[in-house]
Amino acid sequence: MRTLKGPAIFLAQFAGDQAPFDTLDNICGWAAGLGYKGVQIPTWITHFIDLEKAATSKTYADELKGRVAAHGLEITELSTHLQGQLVAVHPVYDAQMDGFAPANVHNNPNARQEWAVQQLKWAAAASKNLGLNAHATFSGALAWPFLYPFPQRPAGLVEEAFDELARRWLPILDTFDANGVDVCYEIHPSEDLHDGVTYEMFLERVNNHPRANLLYDPSHLLLQCLDYLDYIDIYHERIKAFHVKDAEFNPTGRQGVYGGFQSWINRAGRFRSLGDGQVDFASIFSKLAQYDFAGWAVLEWECAIKHPEDGAREGAEFIAAHIIRVTEKAFDDFAAAGTDKAANRKMLGLS
Repeated sequence: MRTLKGPAIFLAQFAGDQAPFDTLDNICGWAAGLGYKGVQIPTWITHFIDLEKAATSKTYADELKGRVAAHGLEITELSTHLQGQLVAVHPVYDAQMDGFAPANVHNNPNARQEWAVQQLKWAAAASKNLGLNAHATFSGALAWPFLYPFPQRPAGLVEEAFDELARRWLPILDTFDANGVDVCYEIHPSEDLHDGVTYEMFLERVNNHPRANLLYDPSHLLLQCLDYLDYIDIYHERIKAFHVKDAEFNPTGRQGVYGGFQSWINRAGRFRSLGDGQVDFASIFSKLAQYDFAGWAVLEWECAIKHPEDGAREGAEFIAAHIIRVTEKAFDDFAAAGTDKAANRKMLGLS
């Protein structure tokens, strides 16, 4: 077993125009001051990282790594959640998804997808240059608008969607493999990979690709009423990244999982700051330690109630308190009598 690394923080929800959230140096100084030891960098925030340059210049990557290290921090992973989303977009979401891409590919789904694929391939090379072995992203979605099986889905519709999703991702996965980096899909509503079954459907179609792995975020599993602890037992060999995010689900006679089109604060299921929700993190950290998880515990803050700066401050303390320093010996070692084969055979009545 090994001790999880952390606490770390995903910078996406904190980046802004005002100090200390406006530059990578400033936000790293802020995070370090709260007790964080690592940062997960969103690559679509171009004043934090030039992704192409990080992919093509080891010198730039080393300088970027050095800037973060100057604050006593490490880069845990790069993130391409928004770009990954654009690898596969159903046309019903075209207008919304254009906002995730540069203006020169708006109203051009093919160009937008090509841009996204290039971003992912740069992320693979950039991760290698930075000395990282895992990468956080989304899968995108073609079948999501057909989630509910009424009206009845035509035979083969979902299968065709997953065949196409796999076809788009295989070259990207191969690029990550060539760079020695795991792709960690965040299992998430709005993605075709939104639970264990859909992940398995995808995994089968990419021939159990060794780089097609998982980012574990229990909040999204709790809000689906999925057993997020059993999920670790099932998929622990594929879990290569970890978002520590809390949530609560409080159904009423008026609404449940689907939320009645309400705002986040008025939904039965909503995200909360660490410790304010219903996720059993003590059991999660125990299971990840048991299964020798080698990655980082990364705060992702999304709360409908609490101020983000309070959530970040409390989150560092929460994660640090939950990380288990694993033991190097068994509790009953004091009673060990050593190994004596002859004595063992005698105890068993064997000659």
